[in-house]
Amino acid sequence: MRGELSPPLSLQALAERIGATVRGDSQRTVTRIASLRSADEHSLSLLLRANQREAASSSRAAALLTSAALADSLPPELPLIVSERPHVDFATLAGWVDSLLRPWPGPAIDASARIDPAARLGTGVRIGAFTTIGPRVTIGDGVWLGDGCQIGPDCTIGAGTRLHARVTLVSDVDIGERVLIHSGTVIGADGFGLAPDSGRWRKIAQLGGVVIGDDVEIGANCCIDRGALDDTVIERGCKLDNLIQIGHGARVGEDTAIAACAGVAGSAVIGKRCQIGGASGINGHITVADGTVVSTMTLISHSVHKAGFYSGIFPMMDNAAWEKSAVVVRHLPDLRRRLRALERTVA
Repeated sequence: MRGELSPPLSLQALAERIGATVRGDSQRTVTRIASLRSADEHSLSLLLRANQREAASSSRAAALLTSAALADSLPPELPLIVSERPHVDFATLAGWVDSLLRPWPGPAIDASARIDPAARLGTGVRIGAFTTIGPRVTIGDGVWLGDGCQIGPDCTIGAGTRLHARVTLVSDVDIGERVLIHSGTVIGADGFGLAPDSGRWRKIAQLGGVVIGDDVEIGANCCIDRGALDDTVIERGCKLDNLIQIGHGARVGEDTAIAACAGVAGSAVIGKRCQIGGASGINGHITVADGTVVSTMTLISHSVHKAGFYSGIFPMMDNAAWEKSAVVVRHLPDLRRRLRALERTVA
């Protein structure tokens, strides 16, 4: 962790913040949160897994945040904050510490910002240098727009949302409350809509918009295209990593998490609480069931109707050969069972 807390926080104050208990000296103080490896005598560290116990015992950390199950196996002289949900509570404490180290600077509108007279701004808004806000834009209370953001016409940004520097909302983008969008992301650009016309491509106007639900986080340099007809939708609570492409008219269900460099083609529908691994691809016009987990670099080429853990991709080959091979691979488990039964019969 960069930066040090001043004044320091006691273990009792930290435990009270998350509803946990302290084992040992509750008035011991810490000034930073650090890993087990880099912790010093002023640090709080996190212990989640049993295979980290040796590292925890040799760590210089002033105290550990851990579970009751692991607490009993640690040296009794080691101060602990004992939690029923240490990983979740660590996220809470990290957020609190971050707010203390980098507090909200308060409402202000930089003199270089350009705001259309037809835009409506809520109270407590902060708008950075050289940010442009177009006509008929509505910005909620407590919104923070970083330097160089471009907010196009007919966009809405909900209360408590933060856009880091150089985020672009092209037009007709509705952002919910408490959304966090990192630098370089573009939302509402045209989808890849083209019609073949006598050997050339004719552009199809993209007439939809984009809707982002509450409590969504979108990483740096993502692209979320506007819909061709229907809106592209990212539902409440979704978490998108960096460098993700969401195609026109796609829908991503509530609380789904997508790792870096994944691509979702147009009109795909991803269910709720899915986990999509990095560099994965989701074909267009298919559906993925709620709760599906997709491992890294997996191609989802057809609809997934049953939640499960899915993996795999073929190397490039001639398309006709690839299709034949795919059929064979899908039947391999059955062929294996039949072969084993035949071997038992012969034996």
